[in-house]
Amino acid sequence: MNSLEEFVSLVRDEVGLPVTVDDAGVTLDDLPGWDSVHLLTLLVAVERATGRPLPMPAVLEAPSLHHIYALAVNHE
Repeated sequence: MNSLEEFVSLVRDEVGLPVTVDDAGVTLDDLPGWDSVHLLTLLVAVERATGRPLPMPAVLEAPSLHHIYALAVNHE
């Protein structure tokens, strides 16, 4: 995953929510349609895309998609 745009595309394709790069900074609670199942789906998709696990406690505490992206990038 080389950019936030690529991450957002992964969210759209794997999670099925019509998000944009502008939505990446919005708190997850404020994303229309977001729920815990989407978080788990995204976690699996990011792990598959990066080839390594992300720290689940940190992902569960992430307030936004941008924070999840930062976790994925910082653990590469």
